[in-house]
Amino acid sequence: MSSKHVIIENYNNDWPLTFLELQEILKEHLGDLALSIEHVGSTSVPGLAAKPIIDLDIVIDSMELISQVIRKLDNLGYTHEGNLGIENREAFARSDENVPYTKVMNRKAEHHLYVCSKESDALLKHIIFRDILRQQPHLIEAYSNLKKDLAKRYKDNREGYTKGKTEFVTAVIREYK
Repeated sequence: MSSKHVIIENYNNDWPLTFLELQEILKEHLGDLALSIEHVGSTSVPGLAAKPIIDLDIVIDSMELISQVIRKLDNLGYTHEGNLGIENREAFARSDENVPYTKVMNRKAEHHLYVCSKESDALLKHIIFRDILRQQPHLIEAYSNLKKDLAKRYKDNREGYTKGKTEFVTAVIREYK
């Protein structure tokens, strides 16, 4: 994880479109297993600087459905990585740059994919933080500046970069929730 450079870009108007393309493919293959597919993370907030990686949370009714979801995502080229220490949230990696696979095997945008039960604390935190930033535009500049500063300080250390954001995220959720 920490071997990749941390790169922060100014907001890109293509990010929501990229999410919609990925969402459509996933919806088609998951059908009713997915209650919703949420665009979360910094690319989901208009105007916010971000790593150019789309974060998606697939919401399912219960973790009892996870084996079915794993099979369907495996068919699209995703590898199940487990919960990575976060309860009610399962992480998936892409086998190659063409994932999710479609009839046209073309390169897809870089993205992180998670499957969460509807009760997942991680999901709720993603949604709450996203929605607060969307409703409080004055926070976008502060968070963008923090992320750019952290990316300079922790250019080769994603874990350090992520830890540096935690205090801001926690404070915003506590104040605006």
